[in-house]
Amino acid sequence: MLIIEKIQNGIVLDHIKAGQGVRIFNWLGLGKSPHMIAFVVNAASSEMGKKDIIKIYDTISINFDILGLIDPEITVNIIENQKVIKKISLQLPERVENILTCKNPRCITSTEKYIPHIFHLSNAASGTYTCEYCDETRSAEDFR
Repeated sequence: MLIIEKIQNGIVLDHIKAGQGVRIFNWLGLGKSPHMIAFVVNAASSEMGKKDIIKIYDTISINFDILGLIDPEITVNIIENQKVIKKISLQLPERVENILTCKNPRCITSTEKYIPHIFHLSNAASGTYTCEYCDETRSAEDFR
């Protein structure tokens, strides 16, 4: 049996779809973090069957837009004094900047490299985003 000690203060990313934990770990740059991190892959889950879990043994800044785009079902637990003081349920972000990239060769972002790639959520049900400059559509699936 795997035993991972309790977190005194930190963050737990829970309910990550099995196999997506590596992607989140890499996108958040946790491999370069000076903090202790526990990364559990394919943990048993009564709700999901299997899930990944990331425990960060300190409080760090996290881009919730990236997490929501990768998997809006992730739960973020903020821990203080070994107790969950806040649960954050993620969702698809309304606006993303420099996360999705526009593939339209006529878009200004293709020729002017200093302009940020900005997309707005146009359809939450399908996870579709629209480029702010040229109306090109991208799916949240394109990021996953």
